[in-house]
Amino acid sequence: MAVLRRRARRDQGGGAVRDVPDDPLDAAQERRVRAVLALGGVPQTDLPDGVQQVRLRLLERAAGGREAPRDVSAWAAVVASNLAMDWHRAEKRQERLGERLASLRQLEHPSGEDTSLLSLAVARGLDELPDTQRQVLVLRFYGDLPVRDIAEELGIPEGTVKSRLHTAVRALRARLHEDEVV
Repeated sequence: MAVLRRRARRDQGGGAVRDVPDDPLDAAQERRVRAVLALGGVPQTDLPDGVQQVRLRLLERAAGGREAPRDVSAWAAVVASNLAMDWHRAEKRQERLGERLASLRQLEHPSGEDTSLLSLAVARGLDELPDTQRQVLVLRFYGDLPVRDIAEELGIPEGTVKSRLHTAVRALRARLHEDEVV
């Protein structure tokens, strides 16, 4: 990732100098942001907007005179996770779950039915977790961030991250057993 920096370029018309920002996310970071958003429950159609929001927040940070994050990739994953939580708050979770269940029931010949049921059960289990637990679970297991980076980016102690992870995994496992999926 190129460090956030601005380079001057002459305007063709009046010779004025203007700042042109480099893209703050490289291709690998953009893929990671998309994955965190998607695994956080953001619909495929909203992923480009989510990626742009992460870019915008990084650019706003630089424009505000703040230093670039030490690890832009981790920072971007946390921002993406926060965006996914915001999306969840804005949507009615039960409506989405009802739509998924209805579409599952309408399939006459489901292929990979066990996989579909497991995916649905995991999605439902994630929906039922408190936002703080879902956030650390997605960042750790789907964003592949180490506990230390999660703690640093969220501004909480490592022990809190570990505790939330433990509680989230235990709740998700109980939900999967309750649904008799695993």
